[in-house]
Amino acid sequence: MLEIQCPYCDEKRPELEFSYAGEAHIVRPDAKEQAAMSDEDWAKYLFIRDNVRGEHAERWWHNAGCNMFFNAVRDTVTDKFVMTYKMGLPRRTPAQIEKARKAKS
Repeated sequence: MLEIQCPYCDEKRPELEFSYAGEAHIVRPDAKEQAAMSDEDWAKYLFIRDNVRGEHAERWWHNAGCNMFFNAVRDTVTDKFVMTYKMGLPRRTPAQIEKARKAKS
């Protein structure tokens, strides 16, 4: 079974305790920006996401645990989590991801 490291609980827990919550680091337009957006631009914001083959920043929810959302870098080819980190932290740099990958091996 796949285990995911929750950065808040600081434990590896079974995948069944978590829910995928979409691509990470998507910034919602403020009310003024929303009012100025066309229907096409609004639809792109709501529905169009990267579909990366390889490492991808995602948002996850520990719904059967601490009930917190967090970010993760996961390889979509192998389905392995490279790293997890708390919400509000900036997107991880390639150097940080590489360091986490090496630490796991």
